[in-house]
Amino acid sequence: MVDEQFRQLERELGLLLRRAQASSAAISRDVHPDLEPAAYSLLALIAASPGVRASDLAMNIGVGRGTMSRQLARLGALGLVSRRPDPDDYRGQLLELTDEGLRRFESAQQARRTFLRQALTGWGEADIAALATQLGRLNSDLAAARRTH
Repeated sequence: MVDEQFRQLERELGLLLRRAQASSAAISRDVHPDLEPAAYSLLALIAASPGVRASDLAMNIGVGRGTMSRQLARLGALGLVSRRPDPDDYRGQLLELTDEGLRRFESAQQARRTFLRQALTGWGEADIAALATQLGRLNSDLAAARRTH
């Protein structure tokens, strides 16, 4: 029985991730026509933690520093992210969204929330809160499991 539950969980997560990737591509284009889909999540993390270090961001999402550097260079070239030296580490950089980056990100975020509200009209507030809580728990547990492997 447990194996079947994990198979169902794997199927549902796979479907959710494929839909999220397709959605991210559309939302990324809303932020900037030249923005890669994976970059939207970087913008979200930087928006949530202005002044985050590039190395911490790379570790958080599980990519190498080289990959992170290339993605940040692209976001900088598009005028969406700015970097400043880390006063505690001369090699580090602190990241923030530019005013234009923040404006575009917030606009895309609002469009995503509108979509979710429409898609979940049949859900009660308690259901939405429970889902958000469980997804947060899942993300936390997956991150912890990843660190131990």
